[in-house]
Amino acid sequence: MRFSFLRPALLLLSLACSLQAAPGRRVVLIVWDGMRPDFITPQTTPTLWALAQHGVFFQNQHSAFVTSTEVNGTTFGSGAYPRNSGIMANKEFRPAINAHAPVAMEAPKNIRRGDAVTGGHYVAVPTAAEILRAQPSPFRTVVAGSKPVAWLLDRGIRTDPSSPIVAEGQTQPEALQAQLTAKFGPFPPIHQTKIDRDRWTTTVLLEQFWHDDVPPYSVLWLAEPDWTQHETGPGSPTTLQAIRSSDDNLKRVLTALDQKGLLADTDVIVASDHGVSTIERKVDLAADLAKAGLSTARTLPDQPANGTVLVVGNGGSANLYVIGHDAAVIDRAIDFLEQQNYTAVLFTKDGRNGTFPLSLAKVDSKNAPDIVVTLRWSDARSPNGTPGMLISEAGAGRGPGQGMHASLSRFDEHNTLVASGPDFRRGIRDPLPTGTIDVAPTILWLLGVPAAPTMNGRVLTEALTIPGPKLESFDTTRHEASRDVDGHHWAQYLVVSQVNGVSYFDEGNSETPVQ
Repeated sequence: MRFSFLRPALLLLSLACSLQAAPGRRVVLIVWDGMRPDFITPQTTPTLWALAQHGVFFQNQHSAFVTSTEVNGTTFGSGAYPRNSGIMANKEFRPAINAHAPVAMEAPKNIRRGDAVTGGHYVAVPTAAEILRAQPSPFRTVVAGSKPVAWLLDRGIRTDPSSPIVAEGQTQPEALQAQLTAKFGPFPPIHQTKIDRDRWTTTVLLEQFWHDDVPPYSVLWLAEPDWTQHETGPGSPTTLQAIRSSDDNLKRVLTALDQKGLLADTDVIVASDHGVSTIERKVDLAADLAKAGLSTARTLPDQPANGTVLVVGNGGSANLYVIGHDAAVIDRAIDFLEQQNYTAVLFTKDGRNGTFPLSLAKVDSKNAPDIVVTLRWSDARSPNGTPGMLISEAGAGRGPGQGMHASLSRFDEHNTLVASGPDFRRGIRDPLPTGTIDVAPTILWLLGVPAAPTMNGRVLTEALTIPGPKLESFDTTRHEASRDVDGHHWAQYLVVSQVNGVSYFDEGNSETPVQ
């Protein structure tokens, strides 16, 4: 089913394509990890609320699938689909990095090993920070993150201190780490929340990286409210406290820009990498598939048998890697999963047997699994009173009442994007589909640098006061797949919106009645 039309807004907002960045412009990207847009209120987030009223609130913002931190951290940096950036989940099986177990894609040791075995292409395409520094007149960039995901935006080893990075207390250049510890104390431990870590990282940005001047491009990645949502569920009192802390750090950034006399010339973008849901229950795919007669594993021996199914849980989804890519085993796994009341949407490399192809979700990377399983979700309310419940895979840890994401739930897919500054329109709500994939090309545009050909996102023309690429098309498509298997009717759907050919995933679920 396909609905194609040109909204009047597209015609009214289309502008001529030309780069007209003002000299001296700066862009600051601030990521609140896991921040749901429905928690932006005058009471909980007064600073972000005011920024949204003053600038642009993107009311139809999307996370890239898989709706997880490492995927969208890479998307923020690269402006590329996971199929092109090469990072399609928080945990993946990369035998060239670790032949026995899944690897955490943000871990520095895995990044370094990944770059070593790929000739520097662990992230397969350049990031905005790398592109800016590679210009004939190089831009200075800084990245400060409370989580190691910050490495995926700018992971290069360097000795030049002019464009530093700090990620979960570790630095490039390495010598900078001792300086930061001496000046600001050691990177804080976790005390129920990561609020202290966020404050420390914000302080490093403002007092160290911005001590002499604010560079053209800065990134601040805050760990909250993601951490507390995972621990206590979205909407809990602890989570609301963490959200207020992120709002306080945003206020510190804006105050610092104002005190330096730079606020009027700085575009500030506040975003989240994904939304989050509450776990209703969890399932163990490795155990269930084993009961169905398949050979399954969470880790592998030196010489795994062909047909072994390696199960890698990512929360609201899981990756299944079949050793040897045995077609019969893949079919048996699909047959089983399509009869389970917890399965939402299935993707395979070729879209076989009532599944969608990995290419539809833009996750058909070089190292993609044989099957991606997403788990069911609903709009039911949690004990905290927050809508959005899902089933989680046991390999990701955590259980009922705690927070999770990485599904195709609309509560995971729809995340936060607010922008304000001299190049953004004032006081509007943008109804068009937008996504994390659009942030990098828009930032480059604001700084007068053309988007790289490796970028798949679009410049957010409709939100800008400066000319941008013409907006030409909008459509929404509902994809459906169904099949009868062993007397059971299986049906799944995926809703995809597109603007100028850029794909945004609204939601996907099974239409088979829950038994």
